[in-house]
Amino acid sequence: MPKKILIVIDMQNDFITGSLGSKAAEGIVPIVAEKIKKQQAEGGEIVFTLDTHDDGYMNTPEGKALPVPHCIKGTLGHQLSTAIGSGQAILIEKPTFGSLKWTGIRDGDELELCGLCTDICLVSNALILKAKFPNSKITVDSVACAGTSKEAHQAALTVMRSCQIEVI
Repeated sequence: MPKKILIVIDMQNDFITGSLGSKAAEGIVPIVAEKIKKQQAEGGEIVFTLDTHDDGYMNTPEGKALPVPHCIKGTLGHQLSTAIGSGQAILIEKPTFGSLKWTGIRDGDELELCGLCTDICLVSNALILKAKFPNSKITVDSVACAGTSKEAHQAALTVMRSCQIEVI
C-alpha cells in the first residue's frame, strides 16, 4: 500500500537565520511547522534532508562557486531549526544539492516536498525523486518553500511543473 511521505528539505539554521538565511526562509517556518504537525497527527511519515558539509567545504566545487561556509556538521547551523519541530523522522544527510539515498521510499508512494531553497536543493531533490520513483505522485507546496529570490523560486516551480511534478 502506498505511503504518504512529507519530505522536508534543508530546514536548517544556516538556511533560515544563519550564514545563508533570508526573510523569505524565515517566513515559511510556521507553514512548514504546521505541515509537519499535520503529517504527524495523520500518522504519515516524514523525511528531513540535511545539507551536510565538513571543514573542507571551501575546497569543493560547490564551495568554490558558493564561498560561504554553511551547514558544517557538528555546528548549530547544521541542525534543523527547533521552530519546525521534528519528532520521529528519517534523516538524510546529503553532501550536495540532491540526495541519491532515499531510505524508506518505494515507487508508488505519495511524496510531498517543502523547504529550502526552491531553486537549488528542493528542485534537485524533486527531479531526482521523479527519476528514481517514476510511479510516485510528487507534489511541491509552493508556499511552504522559499528560493534565493522570488524570481529563482518561480523559475524552479516552472521547471518542476514541466517535469510533471504537481505544484500547489
